[in-house]
Amino acid sequence: MINNSGILKGLTVLDCSQILAGPFCSMILADMGARVIKIEKPNGGDDIRKWGPFKNGESVGFMNLNRNKESIVIDFKNPDGIEAMKTLVKKSDVILENYRTGTMEKLGLGYEDLKKLNKKIIYCSISGFGRTGPYAKRAGFDLVAQGMSGLMSITGHPNNPPAKVGVPVADLNTGMYALSAIEAAYINLLKNDKGQYIEVSLLESALAYTVWESTGYFYNEEIAEPLGSAHRVSAPYQAIRTKDGYLNIAAPNQSNWERLCDAIDRKDLLDNINFIDNTSRMKNIKNLETELEVTFMKKNRTQWIQILDKAGVPCGPINNIQEVWEDPQIKFRNMKVKTVHPKTGEVENIGFVAKFLENPSSIRTPSPLLGEHTEKVLSDFGFSKEDIKKLFLNKAIS
Repeated sequence: MINNSGILKGLTVLDCSQILAGPFCSMILADMGARVIKIEKPNGGDDIRKWGPFKNGESVGFMNLNRNKESIVIDFKNPDGIEAMKTLVKKSDVILENYRTGTMEKLGLGYEDLKKLNKKIIYCSISGFGRTGPYAKRAGFDLVAQGMSGLMSITGHPNNPPAKVGVPVADLNTGMYALSAIEAAYINLLKNDKGQYIEVSLLESALAYTVWESTGYFYNEEIAEPLGSAHRVSAPYQAIRTKDGYLNIAAPNQSNWERLCDAIDRKDLLDNINFIDNTSRMKNIKNLETELEVTFMKKNRTQWIQILDKAGVPCGPINNIQEVWEDPQIKFRNMKVKTVHPKTGEVENIGFVAKFLENPSSIRTPSPLLGEHTEKVLSDFGFSKEDIKKLFLNKAIS
């Protein structure tokens, strides 16, 4: 086991969430050194354990999202299971959950109940639409949130069927908002000795991405449409076709635009009244695309990247996943990390985005087997061997 020197060492998190948003949040907390205890349901645990692809019967997605965590199985339908959970709460710092609205309260595990046991508890509740309002009791998923937040109406190319973002951005952004809120609440706890209730929803986390689209609507009631790879307020800032594929070019401000025209030997564009400034280029973006494509079709992608890099014009290839992991920058930055799982052997994981100099994140343990740490966790929290035996016998834990 790698020594834990993470910046959040000493923080204890009870993670009652499953699938993606909550586990993504707690994965980062665990990577940073927090002790994350994954509270799983009997008969299968986190649903994502059943999602492929699989290696030796283990979900590779689960293994990536749940590294550095401990697994304990508690049956919340069993009163003794509820009491065991409450005992854990007394000695923990954070609770993370994504049950349907009202479920935790019915179980006696809502914030108002648990803060009586631990006034310093940080309780983060994740839902589809928020815990209040007309949609509060609806089940929420990433796809639904992308559609209802407007993201799908602005994704893809004009006049095509609706398209979602290629990754589950509502789930992932919810996880990031939950992460930042938990960390802020923890700072507040250290400063003011007070706990906190936090709620984060998929719908609002997806809506938060519509910075340009929503502000445009607030200003002049403009209803945004999909633009493919183009930017909504600056140009050129999009994919341009070359001799052997597409290349992303980012020259939205005037200095980059001038460098671009000079690098591709198209200084005539600088004098063209249709492209004289960003406002003009946005009004004439289709003509701009045509003019640029005429030039970029003369060389291949690699040649243009070399030319533009030398000129200081931001640009880059559109990589597939294989090309990403073969990229020398990704390799140099150690964005692929490995751990050894007891059932699968070596497992490759996505590495750490936030890199701490003094207290680096690390993978100390692989993802847990279901209920692997039930006995150890309960023992650590003060349960006697006899207490643990009784809980096993009446199936409150497993």
